[in-house]
Amino acid sequence: MYEGAVQDLIDELGRLPGVGPKGAQRIAFHILASDEIDVQRLADALVQVKERVRFCATCGNVAEAELCRICVDPRREERAICVVEEPKDVLAIERTREFRGRYHVLGGAISPMDGIGPDDLRFAQLFTRLSDGRVDEVIIATDPNLEGEATAAYLARLLMPLQLRVTRLASGLPVGGDLEYADEVTLGRAFEGRRLLNA
Repeated sequence: MYEGAVQDLIDELGRLPGVGPKGAQRIAFHILASDEIDVQRLADALVQVKERVRFCATCGNVAEAELCRICVDPRREERAICVVEEPKDVLAIERTREFRGRYHVLGGAISPMDGIGPDDLRFAQLFTRLSDGRVDEVIIATDPNLEGEATAAYLARLLMPLQLRVTRLASGLPVGGDLEYADEVTLGRAFEGRRLLNA
């Protein structure tokens, strides 16, 4: 344990996701060894992100205005909405350049263990968006884990009466992976999502 400001910094850094006690200590001592101008730039960036960034009023993605750049883009296809858990998932899908529709960010996944239920997520806002009849397909792109699967199943059940095309992103073996290291669920998904090669 250090004392005073150093320990306070380590404690605050340790609260960040993915940063353990040793990582927090390394970052704190990196900051201590950095030039004052570099530290000031970091502090300014933290303050600016809290002051300027908000969540898009339509889809829930990060934005610096009322709407995000995707929602204001007239070239985006309105017939398909891809439902994701977090704004970082939007970026991951955008990097593929495969989807030209719009997004809806739920703000997490159903997780009773963490006290997150359907009312804590942006389901109502999604149904408001679907009410105008312009959307034909909802693509569910929640994470392929227990919480993501529960969220996908819940959403699919809610969407059933709307008679929309409801699809789920395929999941399976990663490129470069070995079969022997894949778990049963991943292998099962790979079999379910197999495609015809001799067509």
